[in-house]
Amino acid sequence: MTKRGAALFALMSVVWGIPYLLIKIAVRDLPPSLVVDVRTAIGAAVLVPLALRQGRIRQLRGVWKPLLVYTVAELAVPWLLLSDAERKLPSSLTGLLVATVPLFGVLLGLATRHEERLPRRAIAGLLVGLAGVAVLLGLDVHDHIGSVIEVVLVALGYATGPMLAGRYFRECSSLALSAVSLGLVAVGYLPVAVWQHPHRFPPAEAVWSLVGLGLVCTALAFVAFFELIKEIGSTRATVITYLNPAVAVVLGVVLLGESFEPSTAVGFGLILAGSWFATTNRPRRNASMEPPRP
Repeated sequence: MTKRGAALFALMSVVWGIPYLLIKIAVRDLPPSLVVDVRTAIGAAVLVPLALRQGRIRQLRGVWKPLLVYTVAELAVPWLLLSDAERKLPSSLTGLLVATVPLFGVLLGLATRHEERLPRRAIAGLLVGLAGVAVLLGLDVHDHIGSVIEVVLVALGYATGPMLAGRYFRECSSLALSAVSLGLVAVGYLPVAVWQHPHRFPPAEAVWSLVGLGLVCTALAFVAFFELIKEIGSTRATVITYLNPAVAVVLGVVLLGESFEPSTAVGFGLILAGSWFATTNRPRRNASMEPPRP
């Protein structure tokens, strides 16, 4: 790996672990719909001009129906559910639960017959990963089971998006796809965000969290991820998804004072091990289309 590739890899490993912290701070004073709308609006404001300069947005005209489905499954619904869930759940636990995305990807592949059958290694990985989820849910989340379900649906949406992208957008620009999707979400949530706007100006930490979500965790993340793919390839680039939850845990514990129990480490380890066994030695379908998380 070149120095540039290593730098991009390190950057993305951290950048995709930050949103959980920033969302947790933002939703203390702002409604989830506003958080999603401002984040996507900032991201779109940066990426749409870049996509227009690239001149490949027109490619999406012929696939506008799948584009709408993709946008709903990958961004519109997951980002709202994630923001809503973090009003009650610790940011660290949220990041760990989202780490189940590869497990849902395997199950969806089987359900849609992209996988004719699962090898024993994959079955073992699924069982180990589910055991990790069970350990995490053994924490004190009984009063917030609704929020846990929201995060599970987020993981399901994140696993659905790449499957749709791999099927319908293989010839399309990833930058154009990301820019248009962000723009659609920003426009779609605008009426709700205006309706639910706070009656007083939010504190500075909430504002800066929104700016960070939009500029760093969305716009910069998209561009850097595409550059990382060019540098080291799509398969190696997706390894960062195994590091992001660890960053989320560290930030939550250090900056927000969230608890870290032995069961947290055990659950996280089981989920990562299960995801590794369930997804290795299996062909990835157009992994370069996978968008940033979360």
